Amino acid sequence: MRVIGIDPGLRNLGWGVIDVAGARITHVANGICHSDAETGDLSRRLASLHFQLTEVFRAWTPETAAVEHTFVNKDAVATLKLGQARGIALLVPAQFGLDVGEYAPNAVKKTVVGVGHAAKQQIDHMIRLQLPGAKIAGADAADALAIAICHAHHMQSAGRLQAALRKAAV
Repeated sequence: MRVIGIDPGLRNLGWGVIDVAGARITHVANGICHSDAETGDLSRRLASLHFQLTEVFRAWTPETAAVEHTFVNKDAVATLKLGQARGIALLVPAQFGLDVGEYAPNAVKKTVVGVGHAAKQQIDHMIRLQLPGAKIAGADAADALAIAICHAHHMQSAGRLQAALRKAAV
């Protein structure tokens, strides 16, 4: 199964693609979609992110997707803009017919690092350990790979639960 994780951001939208075969997770690709505040208004920035992320989906053909929940900060305008970028992160997978898992930042950190309040450096370190040899494009791409790994673990757990329920029903 091919999984894409997306770390939404208006300036930097991170993405990471992994392949999952049983308990084995393999790095496929990662990167960052950039929108430049200097080059246009909000609508152009969102359109740029949509185009770039659509190209990522065309290139890597994920089978499932996961997006990090938006955390609310003190700046309501910044939170709203982040929410709009998150809308792009949800829209593109839906346009490709994919279901999208959504995870709180603490759930992603707990899955990958083992601690719900891990620092970005800890996430980056654990991603490099779990995906040896992967060249990580930056912190946003590392976060996106962590989201993909979190989704893979949750999907495997859900699959085991469904299998156990089917077995119990027999």
